[in-house]
Amino acid sequence: MLRDPAALFGSRPFGRPLSRPGAGRIPVTIVTGFLGAGKTTLIRAALAHPAAARTAVIVNEFGEAGIDDVLLRTSSEQVALIGNGCICCAAKNDLHRALRNLAAERERGLVPAFDRVVVETSGVSEPAPLLQSFATDRTVSTHYALEGLVTVVDAVLAARTQETTTTFAEQVALADRLILTKTDLAGAEALADVAARLAALNPEAPMLEADAVRADPLGLFSGSARHRPAFLCSEPAEPAERLYQTFSLTFDVAFPWAVFTRIMDTLTSLRGDDLLRVKGFVQVAGCPGPVVVHYVQQLAAPPEELASWPDGRARTRLVFITRGLPQAQVEALFGAVLSLAAEGADAG
Repeated sequence: MLRDPAALFGSRPFGRPLSRPGAGRIPVTIVTGFLGAGKTTLIRAALAHPAAARTAVIVNEFGEAGIDDVLLRTSSEQVALIGNGCICCAAKNDLHRALRNLAAERERGLVPAFDRVVVETSGVSEPAPLLQSFATDRTVSTHYALEGLVTVVDAVLAARTQETTTTFAEQVALADRLILTKTDLAGAEALADVAARLAALNPEAPMLEADAVRADPLGLFSGSARHRPAFLCSEPAEPAERLYQTFSLTFDVAFPWAVFTRIMDTLTSLRGDDLLRVKGFVQVAGCPGPVVVHYVQQLAAPPEELASWPDGRARTRLVFITRGLPQAQVEALFGAVLSLAAEGADAG
């Protein structure tokens, strides 16, 4: 029989309850998007806002001019002041090292104190390895919490880009929110086509126009919390033939933590390469609030227990972004393990 988490780990298996995911750590927003989508322009607009002071920007690419043209990149990391109390760090495709170094230099007073981090990725980079940084590096996960992945989409060139590279699809599929640029240059028909393409790849992510973000630049950082409660998603879309699948699972029963981890361990060991991202709230037996979980392929970020349910309703809600892994198969695995666990509990 599987045991409760209290029997396995003590009365607080997840540490002290937190008020929100990542509380006590520095929030990080990753901004991705294909070449020329307008990432730098949006970030610069956000940094000009007075409330964006004390922001660290990591430019995670090599060989191009940096934000505001303040950096001439070399093979070594550089940190520069870019105004408004913000700092910019150039990293040669090593987000782990950049985050660790910034945390250490912040503690030693070698760089100005900062309250948030924005990571601007290369236009041709796939975001999954960056997400893995928050699960593979203990120092990173101790100091930082991933607030969201924002994908910037060129409304004029989106269709052409999707047809010529698979990177575009992954950037959209893994996004927590999507920002459309150059909408004034695209006609109504083109905008409708882009919206349909994005919804097919990622029906869960809110879509915002760049003008709305420029009017309220902090939406670039906190759009997930401002436009929908963190990790809460709409009902899954109807199945469609596409490169990536996005779906949501909900459960009204509380999981023994050992049961939930056994399900996820099985899923990641069998289909981890196709499990691009899983995030959500888990109702765990014995915990008054939800446990926040976040997986990227075979990797899991440290779980966090919240003090209470954000919407007042206790139930497990998980969002899956997969590659060729149907919802029915994941549901079947959850159902089979839950049934076996219930039979074991009855026999005990």
